[in-house]
Amino acid sequence: MIATEEIIQMSQAERLEAMERLWESLSKDDAALASPAWHQQVLDARREIVDSGEADWLTIDALQQRLMRR
Repeated sequence: MIATEEIIQMSQAERLEAMERLWESLSKDDAALASPAWHQQVLDARREIVDSGEADWLTIDALQQRLMRR
């Protein structure tokens, strides 16, 4: 197992590569990545908003501006 200290010493590029490799290994086993029940509840609530016509849609530019104001 890799120690936290070793991870901290890695460059950003190395840490990103390690994350990509971890995700790739996890994503090969879909059964092990079951989402918790509350995820489905959130998705259902959002679908209701979309289906009701009450959803607010943003352009990419508007989203980027909103995120930069945070």
